Amino acid sequence: MSTHEFDFVVVGAGTSGCYAAATAAAAGYDVVVVERKDEQEAGHIACGDALKGAANFPAAIPKSKLEPAFTNIDVDHGRFEIPQEDTVLEIPIPGELAVIDRWKYGQLIIEGAKEQGAEFHYDTVVQDVEQDRSGRVTGVTAERKGEDVAYEADIVVDAAGSLSLLQDKTDFSESTFDTNVDYSQFCSAYREIVEVPEEVEWQDALVFKPTKRAAGYLWYFPRTGTEINAGLGFQMNEEPMHMIEDLKDDLRNREEFEGAEVKDKLGAALPTRRPYDSAVHPGYVAVGDAAGHVNPTTGGGIAGAAYAGKYAAEAAMAGIEDGDLSEDALWEYNERVMDHFGARYAALDVYNILSTGVDVDDLMSLLANLPGEQLSEALYAGSASFGPALAAKVAVKSFGHWGQIYQMYQTKQAADRLLAHYEDYPNSPAELERWQAQRDDIMEDVYEVTGADPKY
Repeated sequence: MSTHEFDFVVVGAGTSGCYAAATAAAAGYDVVVVERKDEQEAGHIACGDALKGAANFPAAIPKSKLEPAFTNIDVDHGRFEIPQEDTVLEIPIPGELAVIDRWKYGQLIIEGAKEQGAEFHYDTVVQDVEQDRSGRVTGVTAERKGEDVAYEADIVVDAAGSLSLLQDKTDFSESTFDTNVDYSQFCSAYREIVEVPEEVEWQDALVFKPTKRAAGYLWYFPRTGTEINAGLGFQMNEEPMHMIEDLKDDLRNREEFEGAEVKDKLGAALPTRRPYDSAVHPGYVAVGDAAGHVNPTTGGGIAGAAYAGKYAAEAAMAGIEDGDLSEDALWEYNERVMDHFGARYAALDVYNILSTGVDVDDLMSLLANLPGEQLSEALYAGSASFGPALAAKVAVKSFGHWGQIYQMYQTKQAADRLLAHYEDYPNSPAELERWQAQRDDIMEDVYEVTGADPKY
């Protein structure tokens, strides 16, 4: 078995992995990114292609490097189709938004990390995680192009995506790394890139549509007027859907897709859960999808993943310089994630939980009668004014839904309490257990208000 030694071993060449690699390599560290795909396929990842937060990226791979992959920068709202109510709800989306060519974007972030000095080893499948007697992670073993290979490193960055194999192989008993992770907290998704004969009328919108079952949702995101990312997903805690056939059934019933040609197909698992309570362990950090860094109501995760990679690399670099890569030394990474986006994502998870505890037809009927601005605030700002005041504002349209609006009001109160608690995230692992106990008390209220089964 051949052995390679690096300061950083990054597993996975997605957004978080490339930004971690670029950040460390730019500072002069020896960095290798091990990627299971070959060089041509690297960066080819199943994604909705919608990029929220397109205005800003970490400097290690600046936005200017990525802009060639931005194919549609004119999208500015969501189009929520509700067939149960025979209506379409227009939802404004604040901030800069773009639809991208995800494969091209993937190639550009790899190129950006290489330009900063990171080395890439393709066709490399990680088999195991190496730890010393204290439990500190010291590297990984893998199979590269059919040969066994070992990578020794000061720090291992787990950017291996949802339900990461590395977390199955690592003994976390000596740290507070979050192991309260279950497949039911994830979504299974499938998407096709479809070329249509004529430009769609909704090329300035992201189209969402519920499926006939509560577990599923459809999306149609226009890369261009004629190139559409069409996808379907379902929560893994529900009865599995026949995703390919269910998507094709909907495509057949949409006039604008008559004569369409499928250009690409891909599936994936995506987190629809709160961020990990802690994503650090001695010698090890998890980033991006591997740490639940995804908005659980929209599935958006590119911008957060980029900053997670940056924050992880910076915490690891400081630890290497101090000769200390303990859990305490890496803890600042957790704090920066929670401060930047993690707290907001955890609060938004409350609305994801609500969606599993209510009748889908009742929920769609209510949403059809709510102002789009109200939903925009809930989905993108993490706040919304649900309650008696809203019922009064739309009194005629909301008649028969006041009980549901009050439930939404109670849900928002619980989400606000949770957000405030996450904004008081502990500054050391020694304080985490107490913080978790208080958080779990709030979650009990969430389950009671929403009527949903416990998620964690």
